[in-house]
Amino acid sequence: MIKDCVFCKIVAGEIPSSKVYEDDLVMAFLDIAPINPGHTLIIPKQHHTSATTVPPECGARMMQMAPRIACAMMRATEADGFNLLLSNGACAGQVVPHTHLHIIPRFPDDGIVLPTRTKNYESDEQRDRILADARKRLES
Repeated sequence: MIKDCVFCKIVAGEIPSSKVYEDDLVMAFLDIAPINPGHTLIIPKQHHTSATTVPPECGARMMQMAPRIACAMMRATEADGFNLLLSNGACAGQVVPHTHLHIIPRFPDDGIVLPTRTKNYESDEQRDRILADARKRLES
């Protein structure tokens, strides 16, 4: 537990939350600033600032529970769909430095627009270089 982390304080029971689910690895609770009703966060109970440091079994549990919780929230809110969103790092929009997966129930006319702008590669060579480098890193 990190003493200044709001999510660690929620896990420890020092800050109240509207808990949706909890097991030995993860906790899910309603977001206090929801994008839509039913907006839920799934977090690892251990403190991890990055999705890259979450142990595989914990990351798997987060992803295992996401569709179950999303389905429950869709039914509870009568939503038509949902988004799963995990922002990793401040430049990606991560505000709380404790890994968390958002489940955002969606409605046909909710007015929420996720960024859809694309940015092409400078060249085929740039794409191929990035691809080769990533594949090499995955092998090691």
